Amino acid sequence: MAQANSDAGDGDDGEGVQIDLISSERMADLASMEKIRTILDGVHDGNIVILEEGLSPDEESRLIEVTMAEIDPDEFTGIEIETYPRPDSGGGFLSRLMGTESTAKLTVVGPADRIQTLHKDETLISALITRR
Repeated sequence: MAQANSDAGDGDDGEGVQIDLISSERMADLASMEKIRTILDGVHDGNIVILEEGLSPDEESRLIEVTMAEIDPDEFTGIEIETYPRPDSGGGFLSRLMGTESTAKLTVVGPADRIQTLHKDETLISALITRR
């Protein structure tokens, strides 16, 4: 299954937090703007979106640009995004030297007013997620 939800309801009942876990297979078939729209549509709904495989640096930049254009203090306060790399999945020194950064990293994206990063290191992202 490409996407799983932690909440059996529609996400609007205020009783829980919906988490969308999106597989790399689902994202692989999407164009860059489709990936960004998928993420932002989930976050606009108040969901936390977790990507099995991160975005490219260009896609992350575009995600931030689109987010900034959509910010409305009364409706959408923006996103909080945290990533951490997975163990090296090939490439290594030469890839880093040539600037071909791997997207093999877990990425967590959520509404800025609902997710607060408490701790981040190379192996752990600890976040506090609040209700609306």
